[in-house]
Amino acid sequence: MRVVSLLPSATEIVCALGAAGELVGVSHECDHPPEVAGLPALTASRLPGGGASGDLDRSVRELLRAALAIYDLDVDRLAALAPDVVVTQDLCEVCAVSYGAVCAATERLAGRDVEVVSLHPRRLGDIWDDIRRVAAALGRRAAGEALVGGLLERLGRLEREAAAGGRPTVVSIEWLDPVMLGGTWMPELIAVAGGDPLGVVAGEQAPTLDLAALGALEPEVVVVKPCGYPVERTLAELELLPKALPWEAWPAVAAGRVYVADGNAYFNRSGPRIVDSAELLAACLHPGRFPSHLERYRGAVRRVDAGLGVHPLAR
Repeated sequence: MRVVSLLPSATEIVCALGAAGELVGVSHECDHPPEVAGLPALTASRLPGGGASGDLDRSVRELLRAALAIYDLDVDRLAALAPDVVVTQDLCEVCAVSYGAVCAATERLAGRDVEVVSLHPRRLGDIWDDIRRVAAALGRRAAGEALVGGLLERLGRLEREAAAGGRPTVVSIEWLDPVMLGGTWMPELIAVAGGDPLGVVAGEQAPTLDLAALGALEPEVVVVKPCGYPVERTLAELELLPKALPWEAWPAVAAGRVYVADGNAYFNRSGPRIVDSAELLAACLHPGRFPSHLERYRGAVRRVDAGLGVHPLAR
């Protein structure tokens, strides 16, 4: 079987199912696991590279207003790879090449019966269902059930351990300019990790809040993990925090419980590492009670104090 994945989380799912050797093409953003390096990249972004959060947001909105695609798909290269299965998504046009563009491209693959598997996760349960659907398309149903079962076992164990302590109120930041909160499955992740999410409803898209609305939340913990940003990229825009957030009013800031986490590898990818994301969250919410998670994800998170000093996560 020849498989093309046009979404980083889908690539991780395919590899976790044991089908890495069947991948013949990926998106330009697929960077995990390491064995996908060097595979042909079939997409490219029209967004300027290295821009600030506000600039990127404005570029995205301008492209959408002009009814232009944010990503280009190399249709000729896709045809040359002759895939049997193409895995994509239809949840967010900002996250990956549009579903419509993928369907139009596969229709041009004359003489080939191509199965398009489109992921549309809004809740954790949707992620498990998507894994099963990819597994079915690849003829690996048993591997899919085993993968989902293992992920659910880890998640259940974490939830039981986290429930033994207090439950801090939590705000997760999805984007900094403008400020968006983590929606879709993020409220569920926070709850599993032993926290109470503020300002969001599970399954709904990320809401954009102004300073007044943010000031009414009063979180005890803040996790900043902009979509697609590794820790270093977010730290480069650290000066946005006291401008965009009610910095002096939030209890989390006064208590030194603001964390910048890797929003590229974790949280925003609806694949197997969503459970790693919950474990990372638990290390932030209850650092003294999850020493193994704290050690494992130490490189993926930093603590930011009220004066904007940056520190490693510690017990």
